[in-house]
Amino acid sequence: MKQLAASIAVIAALGAMPVQPAHAQKEEIVQDGIAVKPLSRVRVIVPEEQLNEAAAQQYQEMMAQAQQKGALVPPTDPRVKRLRNVAQRLIPHTPRWNASARDWQWQVNLVDQPQVNAFCMPGGRIGFFTGIVDQLKLTDDEMAAIMGHEIAHALREHGRERMAKSGITSVVARGAGALGAAIFGIDPGITNTVTGMIGQGVVLKFSRDEEREADLVGLDIAARAGYDPRAGIALWRKMAMLNKGAPPEFLSTHPGGETRIRDMERHMNVLLPLYARSKGTTVNRLPAYRTNVALR
Repeated sequence: MKQLAASIAVIAALGAMPVQPAHAQKEEIVQDGIAVKPLSRVRVIVPEEQLNEAAAQQYQEMMAQAQQKGALVPPTDPRVKRLRNVAQRLIPHTPRWNASARDWQWQVNLVDQPQVNAFCMPGGRIGFFTGIVDQLKLTDDEMAAIMGHEIAHALREHGRERMAKSGITSVVARGAGALGAAIFGIDPGITNTVTGMIGQGVVLKFSRDEEREADLVGLDIAARAGYDPRAGIALWRKMAMLNKGAPPEFLSTHPGGETRIRDMERHMNVLLPLYARSKGTTVNRLPAYRTNVALR
């Protein structure tokens, strides 16, 4: 519980930071691919630099604790190499969605725990659990779909916007509760209760529109990086099989899996040309996407 208390202290300190007034900003709608609205202006109430600093501190503490417990997978592990290779290909395509991403100090780590989970904290700090890599038998394309989804939440500043609207500074704790329960054996019910008191819980619950945007923007990023966006559909099929129709916690917010799949399918006319262009070919010459397990 000492580690959990330390995490809460960091978040409390973030809540005490001075508030900056909202001001008008000229922001353009992203074109040539998935179209999105400008970033919410209300988000500027929460200071970006201080949010990223607090997130960096929280992330380092989480990884240090994981290493102390022997749960931080070393860089030599093939799964870590795969994750970092995927990130290296995705990252160059992130500034089109948020210019600040050019200055983010990107990090990618893998924690050896069975949870089917992943996250991206403010400033580009990415964490995956071995459960999501191993249990879903992720292809690189599917890994890119997950990573793109999580990165998209950070790029579109969904957490920062919600913090600004609600006055709750819990986004930094998104991964802390999960790691506390997994690594230190803390009763998940306790961590959920405690973090619920200071914010939105262990896993930030995004709205229907935010989840939809993260799905599509994430696949747009992946497609530009040369990963097949149809992997997003295969990924959801895999998750449905693994959880008997119920998605894992990190993607359990509505809309449901079938709704999200239909939404992805409706946007393949936009996503597949991006992917084909990255491969130097045309859509009608693309081979069918094949995952590594039989999907029902």
